Amino acid sequence: MESFFSFLEKRVDDCSSLLCIGLDPHISDLKEPTAASALDFCLTLIKQTAPYAAAFKPNAAFFEVFGAEGWTALKHVIEAVGEESARMGSRIPVILDAKRGDIASTAEAYAQSAFDHLGADCVTVSPYLGKDSVDPFIQNSEKGVFLLCKTSNAGSMDLQNLLVMPMGSDTPMPLYMYVAKLAREWNEKNNVGLVVGATHPQIMEMIRAAAPGVWFLSPGVGAQGGELELALKAGLRKDGKGILLPVSRSIARAQNPGQAAAELRDEIVNIRRQQFQI
Repeated sequence: MESFFSFLEKRVDDCSSLLCIGLDPHISDLKEPTAASALDFCLTLIKQTAPYAAAFKPNAAFFEVFGAEGWTALKHVIEAVGEESARMGSRIPVILDAKRGDIASTAEAYAQSAFDHLGADCVTVSPYLGKDSVDPFIQNSEKGVFLLCKTSNAGSMDLQNLLVMPMGSDTPMPLYMYVAKLAREWNEKNNVGLVVGATHPQIMEMIRAAAPGVWFLSPGVGAQGGELELALKAGLRKDGKGILLPVSRSIARAQNPGQAAAELRDEIVNIRRQQFQI
């Protein structure tokens, strides 16, 4: 049975890209503040950027704000990615940015909603309630998670940098390093990755050393101040893969989103080629 990350790697090879297109229909970017306008915004972005997308990442919050109509629009957005994938002959994964995290029975309902109802391939998940809160999302190897590890926002230091003493150890480590250690242990089906912000390249490098094979979802390049080359050098695996770079506003707000995505994809390709002769 195929795993989520083997499926993602096929797409990465097909499009020579590590670019993850964020589908974040901010109300300020819409023609009118409605779910229908949010849907149109995303459909246009999907059509223009699909050739350069290793994945698409709709943020649930920007759909939830419209209530039930927003959830319907989100389902249509995910279906549209599937339709565009079929047209191109290369399946593009959808990562639902919902940051779920609750007790096991509630997590089961969240997983069913994301995977069975909406049709997403992967979900961002908080690991801080423990493995039983993550298990419902990773039972099927074809579905994956990115665990919040070291997020891109400045406030991540409030908790994620705290030193913890794992059971059976006499050496403290930052909480984000312990999450990375857990991700390695939980990644038995090749469907557990880590959210590691591109705004912290030195920490990213440390996490990569601790989890050399795990995929990263690394937001922060562009609007949040992360530098593309530094992020790639810190986060890429030895095979030149292993990191997805979500970009939303700088592409969606460009005069020509397709061209902006193509240029960013090409910049990623050039950096990878210089570093790994890919």
